Amino acid sequence: MRETTDLFKLYRQPKLEKPALIVGFSDDVGRLGPKVIDYLNANIEAEPFCEIEPTSFFALGGITVEDSIARFPDNRFFYNEERNIVTFKGSEPLFERYEFLQAVLDVAEHYCGITEIYTVSGITSLAAHTKPRIILAVCNQLEFQDKFKDCGLDNMNWEGVPALNTYLLWVARRRNIPGISLWPGVPFYLRSVDDPKAQKSVLEFFDRQFELGIDFSDINGEEEKQNRKLARLRADAPEVDKSIQRLETNFPLSQEEGELLDKQVEDFLKSEQ
Repeated sequence: MRETTDLFKLYRQPKLEKPALIVGFSDDVGRLGPKVIDYLNANIEAEPFCEIEPTSFFALGGITVEDSIARFPDNRFFYNEERNIVTFKGSEPLFERYEFLQAVLDVAEHYCGITEIYTVSGITSLAAHTKPRIILAVCNQLEFQDKFKDCGLDNMNWEGVPALNTYLLWVARRRNIPGISLWPGVPFYLRSVDDPKAQKSVLEFFDRQFELGIDFSDINGEEEKQNRKLARLRADAPEVDKSIQRLETNFPLSQEEGELLDKQVEDFLKSEQ
């Protein structure tokens, strides 16, 4: 089966029973959303079944160049019938954001019959990387919020322009689809690199919520590897160790100190790749 419209291409028709939709966008703090979707897809062996066409939402097809590498918008849906899960990994559109989100929901609702939405996105935190990751959350319906009262989530008070994830919840609410947006805290000096610990915190939430039986061995290894690197940096750079110690004791850094720590950690971790 292959169905094509001006906005998306459907390659097959999933057979699902009122599944949940999990969404992550690529423009994210610590690349958290897409990393979570990739790890989840790999663990549940999710298969692609549909993609959104880029031409209506991205300039020149959405092609960008970073570090001499051409990057293309990737907006694909995946599913696993046994686990009854649909995932969407997307690039944030440059144009027609409302129409883009409507297209996401059109596919998820009409071809999959989804009954709830979960979105994932990192948020910058002032906590040290040695601290547990706190997950902030916001729901689009009060009744749906009650479902998560014993899940260890913290309420999020949003200020400023809504992120695309939050906008998606608003669009879903207009269709009477309950949804929750999850915002794990990523230490500010890891926002330009991966944060496996934050990724794992969300994956553990989904593992409990949907009884997925996720294998955490790979991401545990990534977390341990990063911790070893940061421990080595702290041993070799006393000023870095001093700044992180202050964060560990909830002592704030000045803007200049924070920017310096951010640059030192980013440069070191990228040189270690």
